[in-house]
Amino acid sequence: MAEPRGVARQPGWREVLAVAGIAVAVVLGAAILTSVLPTGIQEVVFHTPLAIVVLVVGTGWLLWRISRRPPGSPEP
Repeated sequence: MAEPRGVARQPGWREVLAVAGIAVAVVLGAAILTSVLPTGIQEVVFHTPLAIVVLVVGTGWLLWRISRRPPGSPEP
């Protein structure tokens, strides 16, 4: 039986594990990247609120994208 229109399918274990794996890979990649940066840049990364700024900007961008999507349009 087909799902009624407008009802989104819930993600299964495969999708959840894929997103979790991607998140772990991104964090691991960021840790490796910061460990190979020159000392001057490491100081900026570790001793300034750079991570907070990146998270605030990223969250704002994501919320802006969600708010600009027309009602009823499918997710990308």
